[in-house]
Amino acid sequence: MTQALRTSLRESPKARWAAMFVAGLAMLCGYFMADVMAPLKPMLEQQLGWSSTQYGFFTSAYGWFNVFLFMLLLGGIILDKMGVRFTGVMSTLLMVAGAVLKYFAVTHTFDPKPLLQGVPLIGGMPLQVYLAGIGFAIFGVGVEVAGITTTKLIVKWFKGKEMALAMGLQLALARMGTALALMISAPVAAHFKSVGAPVLLAVVMLIIGFISYLVYGIMDRKLDASEASAAADSEEPFRLSDIKLILKNKGFWYISMLCLLFYSAVFPFLKYATDLMVQKYHVKLALAGIIPGLLPFGNIFMTPFFGRMIDRKGKAASIMYLGSAMLIGVHLLFAVPLLSHWLVAFLLMLVLGVAFSLVPSAMWPSVPKLIPEKQLGTAYALIFYIQNWGLMGVPLLIGWILDRYCIVSRSVAADGSPLIAYNYTLPMLTFMGFGILGLIFAYLLKTEDKRKNYGLELPSSAK
Repeated sequence: MTQALRTSLRESPKARWAAMFVAGLAMLCGYFMADVMAPLKPMLEQQLGWSSTQYGFFTSAYGWFNVFLFMLLLGGIILDKMGVRFTGVMSTLLMVAGAVLKYFAVTHTFDPKPLLQGVPLIGGMPLQVYLAGIGFAIFGVGVEVAGITTTKLIVKWFKGKEMALAMGLQLALARMGTALALMISAPVAAHFKSVGAPVLLAVVMLIIGFISYLVYGIMDRKLDASEASAAADSEEPFRLSDIKLILKNKGFWYISMLCLLFYSAVFPFLKYATDLMVQKYHVKLALAGIIPGLLPFGNIFMTPFFGRMIDRKGKAASIMYLGSAMLIGVHLLFAVPLLSHWLVAFLLMLVLGVAFSLVPSAMWPSVPKLIPEKQLGTAYALIFYIQNWGLMGVPLLIGWILDRYCIVSRSVAADGSPLIAYNYTLPMLTFMGFGILGLIFAYLLKTEDKRKNYGLELPSSAK
């Protein structure tokens, strides 16, 4: 066993950081596709005739299969049973397949008449919206499973080492994809006069992501070979009965609910943030994605810093609580009608970027302290599954609120395309409400850590 540890590939800093980077590149490409349509809401209304409700319906499709068909849970079980190599390649292929269908949908003309009228929840949408949604749903399965796969492989390579820093850097790479999508999607679409152009770019990037996971597979085989002699001493394999043990863990539920509520106040917000910049802060559409793009850039620079701090000093539970409190203040100020200068939005997005760095940098490295390693894939899958209820439902809710309560005026542009003005106060208060609930669960998690001594406040190497 001692010899195996001395010769393990994970003992090489170059090897483990290379593994993180290669897998992180796939997540960068995935997050670019996830947010590539976010800056295009006004263009979708003008070029394709979509309403806010239809846009929200399409955006909610991200979680359809993960939530209703339990595909994310199945992916977590496959991950624990089959390992990161098989699951990583499978998930990146699903991302490519879903992205291709999404591109086909937004670049082809269909009968604009609504389908399935009278069917609860899904009725009254054009075929184009359905097809784009199905493609996004397939992609959503792939990117979420790829996310838990990447998280587990980081634990595999970095446990007892710089795990929080590694997770922070991986998140930084992923958020770089989001930042690129928010900043360049609208200019690319405007240059080519097509909402499909940035989606095609995303498809190409996802193919690169698929290749990167093939490369990671080679590295993972070498890691397993270097630790072959330790295999007999490894813990028992995952069993389906272990799911009950995970679900009985209060700490698991507190961190899952915090994840659901915190991300429900951030990712769906980003889907509408570019339109918010146009509607409230009067930023030109071609430039409106730059301000929301500051949020993931905050992640890029701050999450690794906070991760390193957690590795050395701990305080993960306290950091999650602080980040949740900051989220509430930011959305409250976004909701204030009088604060409508673009500089206010600029500053608030910077603060939100810090909050969005604090919570994930502390949250994801905390899970291995709550859950045994053999159950991690399924535990992360369960957390992501719960999170997907928010990623699916909240965008649809916000789109419905905008159409039902927030339309200020309707007009027609010189080219005949529709122009709709919205008041975003009520949606921002809704996001703030999610933040308040998230703060409650952050407090409960901090209390449970004191009671059960999980070690969330300790450095990474301490437990």
